[in-house]
Amino acid sequence: MPLWRAFTSSGADLLWRVPANRVLPVDRMLRDGSWLSRIHAAGDRTHTDPVTVRVVAYQLHGTGRAAEDYRLVTTLSDARRYPARQLAALYQERWEAEAVFAELKTHQRGGRTVLSSKTPDGVVQQVWAHLLVHHALRELMARTAATRGLDADRISFTETLRSARRSVTVTPGSFSP
Repeated sequence: MPLWRAFTSSGADLLWRVPANRVLPVDRMLRDGSWLSRIHAAGDRTHTDPVTVRVVAYQLHGTGRAAEDYRLVTTLSDARRYPARQLAALYQERWEAEAVFAELKTHQRGGRTVLSSKTPDGVVQQVWAHLLVHHALRELMARTAATRGLDADRISFTETLRSARRSVTVTPGSFSP
């Protein structure tokens, strides 16, 4: 709650995931199935200082795994202006951005790889190089998806990276086009 209060006091609107088993009593149901509730800090045993939140609960299907329960809390209390479906989709977009960070940090660069440059200019150059390579790989994914009529998010980054690495490390002429 201290972070929630700090961010909201700056004027920020928030959309945060909470555990699906967190008890969030219904103070008032809203037209889109979300509801207003109160949430307390872990140390607030007397529940004297609650924060009013809007709760969006949903299940995510179509991931190839069993449906997963999600529960989001937000400062955006107007269900007409901010429908629950749109907030759930927005939260999913956030994870797509997190996946891009993981692509750069873990898959492309390598989880334990440290930038080797010894100067600030060299570090900047290496960071830009990694970003350019990532952009090129993502462009390849987008073009591949377009030619196959797929959503680019359905193309595997790690498979694209492996293919690109193979294409520059295999001896020319050692395989049939």
